Amino acid sequence: MDIKGLDYNTAREKLVMTEYGREIQKMIDIAIALPTKEERMRCAYTIIHQMEMKNPQVREGEDYQQTLWDHLYLMSHKQLDIDWPYDMSAAENILSKPAPMAHPSAEGQSRMRHYGQLLSKVFEQLKTMPEGPERDELVRLTANQMKRDLMTWGHGSIDDEKVADDLARFTDGKIQLDLSTFHFDRVNAIVPDSGNGKRKKRK
Repeated sequence: MDIKGLDYNTAREKLVMTEYGREIQKMIDIAIALPTKEERMRCAYTIIHQMEMKNPQVREGEDYQQTLWDHLYLMSHKQLDIDWPYDMSAAENILSKPAPMAHPSAEGQSRMRHYGQLLSKVFEQLKTMPEGPERDELVRLTANQMKRDLMTWGHGSIDDEKVADDLARFTDGKIQLDLSTFHFDRVNAIVPDSGNGKRKKRK
């Protein structure tokens, strides 16, 4: 609804840096329109002072004066014709956004989230390890840790075949557990909470 005499923020130009408010932006627009460079320069210093008063936390940064002038440069849309006291070549980096982080599923981590990052690295190591006592011991330790993780994740359920299947899958088939000969360490299963807020171990 358009009501004559009312000025809505939604109808105004979007602010480049909202922390300084619209009044500072108006001052910058006035400075841009001043006829001489000397006037624009004096106005720019006045605006910098007002910006510092408006956003005092900027002083916490190192070289905060450079930051203020960078902000002025950006808020003027690079149209303020003055002799800038600092190099403005890197000012636009302030508005750049960091590259989005890859979702864990893109790296295959979501499918083994209950095993954690440490075991995922062990799986990679097992893919290239030569056969021998050292690999056999690492397989034993890994399989038992997987079983403990599955018990915790599954609230007490333990499945040896699940461990063997996951170990083979996450090592690209390099490690095959023979469940008829492989012996897991004894693991105490966790009994579901009985209501008193404490967990009990099943012996």
